[in-house]
Amino acid sequence: MNGSTFNQLIMFHTIAREGSIAKAARKLEIAPPSVSNALKTLEAELGLPLFTRTTRRIELTEAGKLLFDRTHDTVDQLKGAVEGISELGKDPSGKVRLTTPRFVYQSLLRPIYAEFCKRYPNIELEISISDATVDILKEGFDLGIRFGERVQEGMVAKRLTLPMSEALFASKGYIDKYGQPTSPSELRQHKLIQYRFISSNQLAPLLLDNNGETLPVDMSHALIVNDTDLMLDAALNGLGIGRIVAPMVQNYFDTEQLMPILKNHWYPYSPLYLYFHQNAQKAKRVRVLIDYLVEKLTQ
Repeated sequence: MNGSTFNQLIMFHTIAREGSIAKAARKLEIAPPSVSNALKTLEAELGLPLFTRTTRRIELTEAGKLLFDRTHDTVDQLKGAVEGISELGKDPSGKVRLTTPRFVYQSLLRPIYAEFCKRYPNIELEISISDATVDILKEGFDLGIRFGERVQEGMVAKRLTLPMSEALFASKGYIDKYGQPTSPSELRQHKLIQYRFISSNQLAPLLLDNNGETLPVDMSHALIVNDTDLMLDAALNGLGIGRIVAPMVQNYFDTEQLMPILKNHWYPYSPLYLYFHQNAQKAKRVRVLIDYLVEKLTQ
């Protein structure tokens, strides 16, 4: 592969991921005609069209999909190798994109991200908050955070936290008025502040741990929310019993603004993991963020 072909493939992959030549040009920080010409040259060399063009977007042809799949790992490896060698002796610089669920930002990243930005002023950090499970390669992210260590082939997962639980809680005012449940069956006499996933639009099932067995519980709803801040606010206002991962609500327990309910039955979750493509850590700008998050969050 000569240097010209390598550059053409870089532009081809960027177009495929971004969905247009204009967006690819912005991503690569070069002029759109340069991207368009590189694509035309590559298609001429192959003798096949790689994209079908519509008024809104360009889509990969069968030949384009085949080329993308067969060159994906090679291009990433070459990019990582070139970037890694060029960065030797330099301060880390460039763009790093991280996707994370909202509660992770609120409870774990909010206290530490500013220090990273100050420590590495030449890195442009982008934090994207999404409760969906994000395919970081397809969406153009360098790193993601999520529950569980199971990742697709070619990806790496690094544990950031200990296992967590989903806490149940209510305000003192709510408990004074309606009483404190002492068993899972008593929850049916109370109202739940329910959570709806933004990505799937599904209500989150309420699951409890009953001596190692999963116990689904049905409760009537006081309110349905799709935001963790709203969940906490509704509980603080005494509207019902809230549910959220335990680290997010620990400060409220410490100050007794909220009271834990049925703690022995909280449902367990796996630890949080940082996940990324195995070649991503070769880039210094990505590697320093990986090291920083592991340093700060695994203490």
